[in-house]
Amino acid sequence: MNSITELASPIAVDVYRQRRERVLAALRAQGGGIAVVPTAPEVMRNRDADYAYRHDSYFYYLTGFTEPEATLVLNASAKSGEPSTLIFCREKNVERETWEGFRFGPEAAREAFGFDAAFPIDSLDEEMPRLLADQPALHYALGTSESRDAQVRRWLDAVRAKSRSGVRAPTQARDLLPLLDEMRLVKDDHELSIMRRAASISAEAHRRAMRACKPGMREYEIEAELLYTFRRHGAQAPAYGSIVAAGANACVLHYPAGNAIAHDGDLILIDAACELDGYASDITRTFPANGRFTPAQRELYDIVLAAQHAAADATRAGVSFDAPHQAALNVLSQGLLDTGILDKTKFGTVDDVLAQRAYSRFYMHRTGHWLGMDVHDAGEYREADGPLDDQGAKPWRTLAAGNVVTIEPGLYVRASADVPERFWNIGIRIEDDAVVTANGCELITREVPVEADEIEALMRESNSN
Repeated sequence: MNSITELASPIAVDVYRQRRERVLAALRAQGGGIAVVPTAPEVMRNRDADYAYRHDSYFYYLTGFTEPEATLVLNASAKSGEPSTLIFCREKNVERETWEGFRFGPEAAREAFGFDAAFPIDSLDEEMPRLLADQPALHYALGTSESRDAQVRRWLDAVRAKSRSGVRAPTQARDLLPLLDEMRLVKDDHELSIMRRAASISAEAHRRAMRACKPGMREYEIEAELLYTFRRHGAQAPAYGSIVAAGANACVLHYPAGNAIAHDGDLILIDAACELDGYASDITRTFPANGRFTPAQRELYDIVLAAQHAAADATRAGVSFDAPHQAALNVLSQGLLDTGILDKTKFGTVDDVLAQRAYSRFYMHRTGHWLGMDVHDAGEYREADGPLDDQGAKPWRTLAAGNVVTIEPGLYVRASADVPERFWNIGIRIEDDAVVTANGCELITREVPVEADEIEALMRESNSN
């Protein structure tokens, strides 16, 4: 980066500025105070090599700033003419830039990202006691970092040390994250634009992996096709550790891509997607290594796909977050009975399967989660208030337009004497990303085939070239 004009468009800067104003307005409604949002620390990998740096999502959501060693401070009690948005960041350092690359420095960061004031990060401990003096409350991520909590105590102790001069420390400490979580749950147009692009890149990576896959390949070779595609199209990194599981490995939910060989007749389960400009995508596809589903594989695949269709049909604004999961469970449970994987003499109906949770042996996760800056994104799944259910849990929250969720049913059948042998060691999951709308949902990852016939056609086309 050669200049601050290469940062981003003014529209993007306005997006972050508007988010900060929303937080300030909410804090003023609570009586004011100071909010502190640090970015993530750098972490040593080994010896003198760091892990690849990734900013804190909350910090980035409010700033768009990706450098390490930075902290955002919001002053919701600022008087007219006083700064209400302050950034603390690294100073310019020509020597360090020779080794590590461009740094904005405080003044350039203030100008480029639209803050009211900027300070060197080394002055944070000096400035914070001044900023906290006579404030009614301190808002930050309570209890998430021992080092941050200790730093906050030092700031408060420094303020209290001036009590004889009439200076008062904040009398309240409030958790800032619930407010930010609620904001992050509903995506704006800027966010959805990035997420659609991330979804498109990830879909292309899955298509490439399907085309490249042949019996005899190792899992890590297939993973390489994914990683190449992510970076080739501008994604900064995978959104999470890629799962590439051949054969029985697909029955391990968080199996990392290893060195197992994809044999003729195996299914390959890939759960992998990229992160683009701070936003995750999340796709899972399951396909035959040789390009042809066996009858047993196809039977289970069609059940999982029907469950995903049912869950997608149940996803819309105004319904319970749990509704898509229940829709998928009904289809999966019926399928387990129809295939004989569950014994009808023991579980006669779908209601019996659901009541006894007999499906959980073969389907042990939920059908979706929030998606956004984090692959398992911020936000509560249950309401803060309301009557408790039979298990003592609070009610599920209601989906709203602009929420983004995954829809990912699956079946995982390990070898077992009480299961028909033709289904042994088959693991299938199908996952897409869905933007909730008023009347349904938009599946933004369907550029990669999902119907079994379409998958086979794509793989045949590749093999014929």
